[in-house]
Amino acid sequence: MFNIDPQTIVECSTNGTCSLVHAIVFSLILFISLLTGFAYGALLERKLLAYIQVRIGPNRVGPFGLLQPVAEGLKLIFKEDIVPSGADKLVFWLAPALKTIPALLVVAVVPLGPKLLIPWFDGHWYRVALNLADVNVGVLYILAFMSLGTYGIALAGWSSANKYAMMGGLRATAQMISYELSMGLTMAVPVLIAGSMSMGHIIDAQNSPPILGWFIFQNPLSAAILLLALFAETNRAPFDLPEADTELVAGYMTEYSGMKFALFFMAEYISMLAVSIIFVSLFLGGYHFLLVDQVPILGPVVLAAKVLGVLVFMIWVRATVPRMRYDRLMNFGWKVMMPLALLGIGWSGLALIIGDTLNSPLAYLSLSALFLLIVLVGAMLALRPNPAAVDNDGVEVIDLEHRHGWRGLAVNTVGTLLSVPFSVVGGLTRATRRTDQL
Repeated sequence: MFNIDPQTIVECSTNGTCSLVHAIVFSLILFISLLTGFAYGALLERKLLAYIQVRIGPNRVGPFGLLQPVAEGLKLIFKEDIVPSGADKLVFWLAPALKTIPALLVVAVVPLGPKLLIPWFDGHWYRVALNLADVNVGVLYILAFMSLGTYGIALAGWSSANKYAMMGGLRATAQMISYELSMGLTMAVPVLIAGSMSMGHIIDAQNSPPILGWFIFQNPLSAAILLLALFAETNRAPFDLPEADTELVAGYMTEYSGMKFALFFMAEYISMLAVSIIFVSLFLGGYHFLLVDQVPILGPVVLAAKVLGVLVFMIWVRATVPRMRYDRLMNFGWKVMMPLALLGIGWSGLALIIGDTLNSPLAYLSLSALFLLIVLVGAMLALRPNPAAVDNDGVEVIDLEHRHGWRGLAVNTVGTLLSVPFSVVGGLTRATRRTDQL
């Protein structure tokens, strides 16, 4: 769009002053964006849940209820802060920070858009990266900081001197072990395909061809397993066992109030934003989409739109899928997610080896499609209903173990999710008819 002299372009990473200013300014922008996303992510969830459940939702504070997060923030600031007498006060105070800080730091290595050329008063154009740090082991960095958040939950439960809180912390620890192995294996799939652990390289590898080059089309099994693991990472339904209100009051947060409770609440929603950004970057092409290469400023807008779509899906799941029983969660993590994650990484690894041996991208894509077909057929066979048994008197026997096992749960979950769009369309149709009658 502009006729820029190449001699006036300066790489910001090679200029000391620019690097320092970039680090400070981008850190502030990222921090403010995540805080704003936390506040209005909570409002978005309440609005969507109200819409799905045919309620009104928050609409009193500000136009359309848009100032509700501000009112709730002020309320929590002035709310009484109570510390149990038997609590380990130092750990009790540190635990919310140990949960919140990793959630803020985990997106530091993810590019939020392509590099931008920014003019400055000295007559130069500075090429600035839209990430805080370009780490060549970005995937390892993400795994390390995502794991640290569980320490905050475990220490909060231990330090509260409360049995319910302690149970929530223990649940979070056991749950983390069961899903993080699967999460690490599925994150290795984009690393294999792109040949790099850098988040920037992984995102750029999905731009050829546009849209169809996204890794979700090359290995949807690993993408689905990673999404489930990220649900568990954020303690979202149906994996919100560490804070199950029907069993543990509020789990590890039972004894927290005031701003310390607000930090846990903030950490959950910032984690939702962070894992959505990570999933979009690893399997949905990151900021790449139509016209982004021609107009780089559209990159952050495209990324925000994709992240919003993942957030809406997470809220939708919470509104429709019931909480899993804890023993079934552990069985699901070890006996279903783990084998499927191994299958996914073996799928991509074998396809890449054969494709490189034949020096043919078509061979790699064909093998990926073949493995996808095999997985789909296997899923259909695994989820098919068992034939009804008949006892000696010719009476049909209901297979309760199958109907209420993990296969029945999977079928019910898919059916519940698919019913929501039809319910929404039906509600809109009825509302339109009532409007026409008026």
